[in-house]
Amino acid sequence: MKVEAARAALRGINPDVEVVPLHQRVKDFTALVTSADVVLDCSDNFATRHALNRACVAAKKPLVAGAAIRFDAQLMVFDLRRKDSPCYSCIFPEDAEVEEVQCSTMGVLAPLTGAIGAMQAMEAIKLVAEVGTSLSGRLQVFDAMSAEWRTVKVAKDPACAVCSP
Repeated sequence: MKVEAARAALRGINPDVEVVPLHQRVKDFTALVTSADVVLDCSDNFATRHALNRACVAAKKPLVAGAAIRFDAQLMVFDLRRKDSPCYSCIFPEDAEVEEVQCSTMGVLAPLTGAIGAMQAMEAIKLVAEVGTSLSGRLQVFDAMSAEWRTVKVAKDPACAVCSP
């Protein structure tokens, strides 16, 4: 199973790390998110991203979101411990009509997923260690074809169905 292979690989790198493999599809992230210090979203579909976002908003847990498709990637931190922080739905509302493109159909440059994953890990470490400045409130967009980063400032949506009162 993939989860056991991942667990063995991680323990091979660091035998002191605790890895709890889940052998089932998660539908309710509440319990998992509540027990975490920070959540990294590495999923490949909007349903999972929105479910994770809702759980993080409810538990007031930071969410580090990364996504990649073709030669494009995005990275953002939603520090939901802060009242002024936007959530994932502030940028990508659940009721918005978006065309969901799959990596299996469109492809993704493998090194790009590694780079974004490493950046997600760095943001998570900064949040847990309380050092540096997180990407909260800023969406980083990377174009691998031109090797250029673009930063977009993002504000909390006062009408957001998920995080606004």
